[in-house]
Amino acid sequence: MAQIPGSAKLQAPRGTQEPRRTARLAYFVSHPIQYQVPLLRRIAAEADIDLQVFYFSDLSVRGYNDAGFGGVRVEWDIPLLDGYKSEFLPGFRHRDSFSFASPVNHGIFSRLRRGHFDAVWLHGYHTMSCLQVLFAAKLLGLPLFLRTDSSLNDRVRSTKTLLAKKLFFGIIGSAVSGILSVGKANDDYWQEALGANVRIFPMPYAVDNDFFHCQAVKASAGREAFRSELGLEPGRPVLLFASKLQGRKRCIDLVEAYLRLSSAPGRPRPYLLIVGNGEERQAVEARAAAAADGDIRFLGFRNQTELPRFFDLCDIFVLPSIHEPYGLVINEVMNASRTVVVSDQVGCHPDLVHDGLNGRVFPAENIDALAECLQQLLDQPDLRESMGRNSLRLIQHFTFEQDVAGLRQALAFAVPGFHA
Repeated sequence: MAQIPGSAKLQAPRGTQEPRRTARLAYFVSHPIQYQVPLLRRIAAEADIDLQVFYFSDLSVRGYNDAGFGGVRVEWDIPLLDGYKSEFLPGFRHRDSFSFASPVNHGIFSRLRRGHFDAVWLHGYHTMSCLQVLFAAKLLGLPLFLRTDSSLNDRVRSTKTLLAKKLFFGIIGSAVSGILSVGKANDDYWQEALGANVRIFPMPYAVDNDFFHCQAVKASAGREAFRSELGLEPGRPVLLFASKLQGRKRCIDLVEAYLRLSSAPGRPRPYLLIVGNGEERQAVEARAAAAADGDIRFLGFRNQTELPRFFDLCDIFVLPSIHEPYGLVINEVMNASRTVVVSDQVGCHPDLVHDGLNGRVFPAENIDALAECLQQLLDQPDLRESMGRNSLRLIQHFTFEQDVAGLRQALAFAVPGFHA
């Protein structure tokens, strides 16, 4: 990452009390996001950061039909608004999905002006409301820090699109004081978009490690009962996919790779469990039904608190996506001490998946390579166990404490008198 100017901690003379400057921070984001809420609570616990969250939509709180999950009604089973200050911005065109002009919010400028904020944190830049935040901060002279999960591989972009983005970033670049980077692939994206000298503060994507690890440990005590509940024979390895069944998630590639696996002498054939829903489910189910003889199970959408039981149950977790900006589910499953297999287009792989150490990385859409990775791991249970232990060790370095430290560095750079 680029060197962070002005981030050295100031030291008070011996025998004196260092004055603490409180920073008023406004955070703008689309809606309450289940992954982010624990981090917001953690930031709000900082005595010298006065955090106010502004949401463009209440979609995730009121419940909605998620097209990405095949129209399933989604109501998250964790509290989304507890432990920090928040407000839903007024607006119109509220729908069950987001687009450039949906929703359209108002009152952004007035809230920033009246709130006496020291800095602004914005998640995303691709909607009309995000652009309002960018330009309101610019007009008010407020430092603004941008955080997204964008990477250079997150989607295919035409030459026309690339030129338009270059022009766009040339316009908004002066409004951005720095980037709160979620990982190495994100670093590359912003250095390409805003130039090699863009200020980057590390704020890596993380999940509530304590929650996911504790839930996995708790699930291990009932593992065999859960296996029996799902109708799985004892002793057979389990491969797990848990994500939306969308084309870019490439679950169909995993099914094809699974069908190419062979069982080593004396080793039972694995199951493939598919947790999730989406527009690709019918096609994937049809392919599985034609060849897999019941060894592939479709288990539908499961809420966040249910997932650790599946993470604990599996031997190998697979995310074969293309154009995947990050893939936070990998953070979650690593807390269950599991081997992970991802494509090289999953944005978190440079940070989290060390090929041969805690999992495997294969070329996206290369079914033969995926099948070979899975076969090697299935044939070496001791290697899987070792990789799982390494996953747990590695994920302990991607925490909310790191995120708070990165945010404090950004505020120390932008807010006079605030100390990192």
